[in-house]
Parts: sequence; C-alpha cells; structure tokens
Amino acid sequence: MLSEVEQRVLAAVDDARVIEDLRDLVRIPSVDGTPAESDVQAWCAERLAAFGLIVDKWPIDMPTLTADPEFPGMEVERSEAWGCVGVLGEDGTPGLILNGHVDVVPGDAFDGRIEDGVMWGRGTCDMKGGVAAILGATAAVVAAGITLRRPLAVHTVIGEEDGGVGAFATLRRGHRGEACLIAEPTAGSVIPANAGSLTFRLEVPGLATHGSTRSRGVSAIEKFTVIQAALQELEAARNRDPHPLLAHLDLANPLSVGTIAAGDWASTVPDHLVAEGRYGVRLGEPLADARAAFETAIAETCLKDDWLRDHPVKVSWPGGEFASGLLRDDDPLLADTRQAVTDAGSPPPEVRGAPYGSDLRQYAAAGIPTLQYGPGDVRYAHAADEHVILAEVLQAARAYALLVVRRCASVAE
Repeated sequence: MLSEVEQRVLAAVDDARVIEDLRDLVRIPSVDGTPAESDVQAWCAERLAAFGLIVDKWPIDMPTLTADPEFPGMEVERSEAWGCVGVLGEDGTPGLILNGHVDVVPGDAFDGRIEDGVMWGRGTCDMKGGVAAILGATAAVVAAGITLRRPLAVHTVIGEEDGGVGAFATLRRGHRGEACLIAEPTAGSVIPANAGSLTFRLEVPGLATHGSTRSRGVSAIEKFTVIQAALQELEAARNRDPHPLLAHLDLANPLSVGTIAAGDWASTVPDHLVAEGRYGVRLGEPLADARAAFETAIAETCLKDDWLRDHPVKVSWPGGEFASGLLRDDDPLLADTRQAVTDAGSPPPEVRGAPYGSDLRQYAAAGIPTLQYGPGDVRYAHAADEHVILAEVLQAARAYALLVVRRCASVAE
C-alpha cells in the first residue's frame, strides 16, 4: 500500500514534459569530444536550476585530471569539458544520487522522431531516455512539495562512452552520496554488477618482399592468424566459469577484434599489421591481472612460432579503462530499487550482471553502493535503429520518484 506522499509524487510526474525533455536532449548532438558535449551540460544545468536545485556547473580541468594516476583513460580529444551536479534539499550527504551520461557515440539521427509510442534517434536508448526519466522524477518531487530529510543529487556526466572522464571529474570534485542509481538501459532488469573492458592494440611484424616471391618474406597477415587463434583460446578459457550474475550470457567476458590494418601495396607482402579490439575484464578482476593474462597468452604464442619468437608481437593498451564493478549482496539498494520498480507498476525486475563497462565501477570504487536500472535495451545502444519505448521512460521516472521519496524523505511526512 503506497503512502499518501508516494501517491502524490507519482501523480506529479508530468508525462508530456518528460517526453519533451527527452526530445530536447536528443536534438543536442552531444557526440564525444564535440562542442555539443558542453551544450548539453549547459542545458542540464539550466533545467536543474529551473526545478530549484542548487547547481554546481564547472569547467573540468583536463590537464590535471589526465595527469592523475587513476585517470580512467580517454579515446577522443577534448578542448573543454563541463561537469554538472544539482542538489535538492538541505546540507548533508545526499541519500541518493541519480546519475546519467549525456554524451553519445557518433550517429546521424538527432531529430527525436516519435512513432507509435517509440522515440528514435541517437541517444534515445543510451542513455538520454534515462536522463529524461531522472529529470521527470526530480521535477515530480519538487512539484509534489515533498520535504527531503536527506538531499537528492543529480549527476549528469560527459565522456562515459570513451572512458568516464565526467564521472571521474565529478567524484574528484568531492560529490558523494549514500547510494547511486545509474539510469543506463537495462531492458527491465536491475543490474548490480558490470564486467569491465580494455582496448588492446597488437602490432604484428612481418618481412616485406615482392608478392611474386612471397616465400622470401613473412606476411604479417598470416602471422596474425596465429595470434587470432590464441585470442580465441584465451576467450574460451576466460568464459569457462562465469560469475553467477553473468551466467545468463553466452559470453560473459567477450574478446573481439574490431579493426585490422595491414599492407601498403597489393603486390607487396605486408611487413606490419595493427589490430585493435575489446577485451572483457572479469567481475572482481584487477585490471593489472587482466592485462597480464592477455600479455602472457600473446607472449607464449610468440614463443611457439619460428618467426614471432624473434620478432614478437607488441601489445599496448590505448583508450579507456573500464574496471568491473559490483554491488555487495547485502546492500539494501538492490531490494529498495526492485520494490520501487514493482510499486511503480512493473513486474518484479530480474537481477542480472552486464558484460559491458560503465560508470558504475567508478562510483563503486569510491565506496558508493551503485546499480543500474533504466529504460531501453542495450542491444539498440549505438545501433542504426537506436530507440526507446516512451512508456518505459515514464515508468522509470515513477520508479525513480518512489526511490527518492523512500531514500531521502519521510514517507509519512
């Protein structure tokens, strides 16, 4: 049975405004590393201030952050970046953080087209739908006139897609909370654990010669096939005993080669190949251990090959570093979130882990219990047909509003 205050906050969710906010967000093409990343943060700061939140909007000091030994990496250049945090309530540690990233990967659909209750376009699923739901929940708390005994914090961050500079900067600035919900798309599940990922680069040497006398040379492409076989064996070994939260996946810790470049002339045996890819980090596995397992597998493979023994493959680690993250089994945030989702009108959500990295690991590493629950299905994130069902966005807004009331207010008032 919902309390009067809970019923009041649910009734205060403005569906039309949530959808309007989502469309406005999608129409800002906030691709990582572009000026629109700053534009979308300015929009968020203005929106939060309009609700009456105390807003901290600051220019991120990129040289200082990138020099930090714990900097999580970055895959695009940024001439400027902005942080944005809004706080509702009196002084003190927020009882809940609602977090959403506002950067998106490149795309060409930013119109926020709506058809049959679905909004289409880059960022609708990943994860501006979740950000709009956060804004809708926050606005509902304000509109319902609910007094908070502990503050609510809203963190909008940039750079999540390429390493997590926004969340890193927000935490380094000192923004904290007793718990954090990240509104990533979870397809109706609650996700208390993320596996991690690293970007690897392999440089495979060969020996160039004319293609008509290829036996005099060594093809870097042919030698890469040796390495590729080793990568497949490594992936199989790292997936034999998955963490229980990831056991539902066909591959809990995927290893994928994404790009290959080799050769400079059709009739020349290529003497150099560069391959880059994504390497899954197991739940609870330190990044140093994950790198060591990968580098050992490559080194051992090279020792077994006559050419690579004396001309080993070079391994490097460019780009973002996504450690794994995990909520403790006994933390009440999981039960509280599931109950809020159910009380907002959805079936009890399943509890599952996810094989991709996110900002969850940064909040968890800072000692803040964190999980993910949000509208959309990650299968459509980054996709040509990216979309979100608007009913899921509105349902998420209601679940967040209930969670805010239960974590930050006196439900009896």
